[in-house]
Amino acid sequence: MTSQLLYSLIAGIFIGGVAGYLGSLMLQKRMALAAGPLGHLAFPGVALALIYGFDISLGAFPFIILGIIFIWILENRTKIPTDALTAVVFASGIAVSFLFLPIQEAEEALVGNISYIGLLEVVITILLSLFVFAMVKLSIRQLTIISISEDLAKVEGINIKKYNFIFLLSIAIIVALGVKLVGALLTAALVSIPAATAKNISWSMKSYSYLSLLFGILAAISGIILHEITNLPAGILIILTSAVIFIISIFFSKK
Repeated sequence: MTSQLLYSLIAGIFIGGVAGYLGSLMLQKRMALAAGPLGHLAFPGVALALIYGFDISLGAFPFIILGIIFIWILENRTKIPTDALTAVVFASGIAVSFLFLPIQEAEEALVGNISYIGLLEVVITILLSLFVFAMVKLSIRQLTIISISEDLAKVEGINIKKYNFIFLLSIAIIVALGVKLVGALLTAALVSIPAATAKNISWSMKSYSYLSLLFGILAAISGIILHEITNLPAGILIILTSAVIFIISIFFSKK
């Protein structure tokens, strides 16, 4: 195994696993598709990264954070649902980016490229993934109660604005990392398909979260290995592998 393949697998395992774990909560809050529009918000940063030759996740991150803050402010000032606000702002990200993104480099922005990740990027990916995992794990009770009923959360003394911001920040980090793995176009699938697969066969909330993490890791490993064999884009193969695992899980569904 080459060091480059090892780097790709390590990064893929951490991004895929934590994306799946976070996806179990997003699916529960009916926000799994929000990762897609947020991925589109990354396009301007990805375009700048491709033009000036730096890491696309670093380029994507500030634009997604700005988008998250904008959505969070609107969420607290209006009665419009978060997913609707996300949908409102995502088209702006695409429009701005394609003003200056070279069309010949658009493929990497759309479907990602994990093949050239370096050691420093792997270390940053591991640290950010562990940070998101810790934030979600420590907040999952409060976020679950908020997803059930905000009135119940208020009775429990939960700071709804604070935990919603933690949740959105976690999504922003995973989307920024996911852009490198599967591209801005496919980040919603990175969080939603492993969680949907786990929902088919899980027997408790805990098993649901950890099976989502496991299926995210399994898809990432399978997709990257298939990329090594076929030389097809790893991001597309990761999502297709994830979809195949989902179809198999249907035969073991409890319903």
